[in-house]
Amino acid sequence: MGCGNMFFSLLITFSVALITYNIIISSNAPLKQELPGPSRSSSSSISVDPIIKMPVDRSRGRPGSKRLFHTAVTASDSVYNTWQCRIMYYWFKKFKETPNSEMGGFTRILHSGKPDKYMDEIPTFVAQPLPAGMDRGYIVLNRPWAFVQWLQQADIKEDYILMSEPDHIIVKPIPNLSKDGLGAAFPFFYIEPKKYESVLRKYFPEDKGPVTNIDPIGNSPVIVGKKSLKKIAPTWMNISLAMKKDPETDKAFGWVLEMYAYAVSSALHGVGNILYKDFMIQPPWDKEIGNKLIIHYTYGCDYNMKGEMTYGKIGEWRFDKRSYDNVAPPRNLPLPPAGVPESVVTLVKMVNEATANIPNWGS
Repeated sequence: MGCGNMFFSLLITFSVALITYNIIISSNAPLKQELPGPSRSSSSSISVDPIIKMPVDRSRGRPGSKRLFHTAVTASDSVYNTWQCRIMYYWFKKFKETPNSEMGGFTRILHSGKPDKYMDEIPTFVAQPLPAGMDRGYIVLNRPWAFVQWLQQADIKEDYILMSEPDHIIVKPIPNLSKDGLGAAFPFFYIEPKKYESVLRKYFPEDKGPVTNIDPIGNSPVIVGKKSLKKIAPTWMNISLAMKKDPETDKAFGWVLEMYAYAVSSALHGVGNILYKDFMIQPPWDKEIGNKLIIHYTYGCDYNMKGEMTYGKIGEWRFDKRSYDNVAPPRNLPLPPAGVPESVVTLVKMVNEATANIPNWGS
């Protein structure tokens, strides 16, 4: 046991040293010389426009064969992240074996550095956090570093990865939307590479092509080939850290900095993305479920008892995940009043079903 602990300590020490080395180098030399460029094996003659065209045929191989993907969710050990992960995993299990699903395994990548009491409930990989102070108060920087560790150390059976988040609820079985070396990603209106071209050229030099090669995405939700992600992840980690260290970039991108870093890294490795708007819905702004696959409950939902939204003002009825940062939401939350959109009603009903059926909820 002593030898095993010593080996693990040496491994982590080496990994931390490698990160620190990359940061030191990137701060003293042009970034384009220090980060890996697009893979030589990546497709430079992609025939499908990842922004405009959605391929109709999503399958590959024998008719009826499935291309399974592994769902990975990064999280801290906070109460806030933990209750969200428990709900997310409940709905993952509900849809995993249903028709049209290509959902394979599931991993919560816990970047607290130590196991917690939910290891038996949720399949979990324990990753080490960044060295103290390296995240500069931006805890999201632990996400790419956690993915690097997981991809290097875990035995992942599937050939594709879905990067998801704790505040995602799966509402339909998810097929593998990626195709022909392209990832499949949700487009975010606030990721605007063209608007920030002068900043992004620090990380995506002109010899890599037009800045529009950077897709308007974050790292989640994204379905991408495992081999591609193994190449992207170290670059994503290094660019995230370099962006946070640069005052101009940090000011420009703020809380979405790590999302820009993933988009840049994907482009550097020649991995384009099919932009799939039906991947996700975000209440209260998106009102209908339709063909959406995931509910992302990042925004607060506030309404008066007439069913009218009072966004920016605490409503007579409300559901906001931030109300439960130190304690899990109780079972049997009150449903919204009449007139509230389907998306919000569905969200609360799904939270209630999960909490009613998860053992020892709130403990």
